[in-house]
Amino acid sequence: MYQNNPFSLMLSHLHHRPNAVAVLSGSDAYPQLIGEVRFYQLADSVLIAAEVSGLPMADAPCSESFFGFHIHSGTACSGNEEDPFADVQGHYNPGDCAHPHHAGDLPPLLGVEGNAFSAFLTDRFALRDVIGRTVIIHAMPDDFMTQPAGNAGMKIACGVIGRI
Repeated sequence: MYQNNPFSLMLSHLHHRPNAVAVLSGSDAYPQLIGEVRFYQLADSVLIAAEVSGLPMADAPCSESFFGFHIHSGTACSGNEEDPFADVQGHYNPGDCAHPHHAGDLPPLLGVEGNAFSAFLTDRFALRDVIGRTVIIHAMPDDFMTQPAGNAGMKIACGVIGRI
């Protein structure tokens, strides 16, 4: 029924080898946090699929289980004692747009019992533009308003996007 549907064709890419991957590792405060973000270059967009485990779980019903998720301009998951991922710099934003219109602003991750899966399309960049840059998960959800980066809180996981 949906065999020729553009969304079915897009989802079929998830069964193939990605063009690039970022392997996520948590900060020292979240060593159990791991994941993988896969990137598939399509004709006019990039399909991104993220699988994450070890996310902090909400303490009570109705508390936050969304996490900010961005591509940052930096090329290394390093930093200092205060911010273990300080070297990732700001959100990837080649067009000098206001937040949440940075090319690196991605949909938030929804944690379910410490796990998350998300797949979406973006046409804000081509894959070649983000190879070598970093993917970050933040401790809080992006509010999509606060400048310059959405008030998403501490960076809790990082990975460098590498071509396969």
